[in-house]
This record gives sequence, C-alpha cells and structure tokens, in this order.
Amino acid sequence: MNKEYIFKKLELSNFRSKFHLKEKDIIYIKEKGIDIIREHAYTFITKRLAPKVILNDGVQTPMKGHPVFIAQHATATCCRSCLYKWHKIKKDKELSKEEIDYIVDIIMLWINKELNKYHILNKE
Repeated sequence: MNKEYIFKKLELSNFRSKFHLKEKDIIYIKEKGIDIIREHAYTFITKRLAPKVILNDGVQTPMKGHPVFIAQHATATCCRSCLYKWHKIKKDKELSKEEIDYIVDIIMLWINKELNKYHILNKE
C-alpha cells in the first residue's frame, strides 16, 4: 500500500492522530539510537503480530512504555484487525518478511516524522 496515502488517512483519524511521542520517548530514542529502535520494532512485530494465531489479538500492544508501541497505535499496526482494516494485510496467516518490513517501515517513518517535529535529526 502507498505509505503517503496511509499517512494521509491516519491523519484524518481522530483516534490515530492523538498519538505523539512524549519527552521520555524522545530521550529514550536519543539514548538508544534509531537503529536499536528499529531492531525493537522488528522484535515486537515478529513476536506480537507475525504469527498466524495470536491469542490476545487486539490487546497485545500496550498504549505506553516504548516509542514503538506508541507508533503502532498511531499507524494502526497494533493488532491484526487494525492491520487488515488500515493496511489490507490479511489476518489468518503468518506475516511474510515483506509484510514485516512494510510494518516496520511505517512505524519508523512515523517515529521520524515525530522526531522531525521536534527538530531532532537522525539518519533514517
């Protein structure tokens, strides 16, 4: 799916557009570095979204605690139902490497947009 189109749709959502990085999230990203945050995103997506069957689908992504979790809610990559509704990624199958890459890219694009709002430069 076209990433620009998705971001325009997400901006129109009252729920999705309310999510933003907080100061503690920005500090965490600066301390860890953007490459480590990307690794965390891959880990979270692989463990929490990629399996064919997810017992707690819909509640597996916390609303706080890590910048990736915030980004997942902002980008509708938080559960398989949202992935299907917003990104047309089917629920009842294991995610492919390409789908995982797409999801991580969406998450990291959102994080970078947030960092750019605060004029924090990074290499992504």
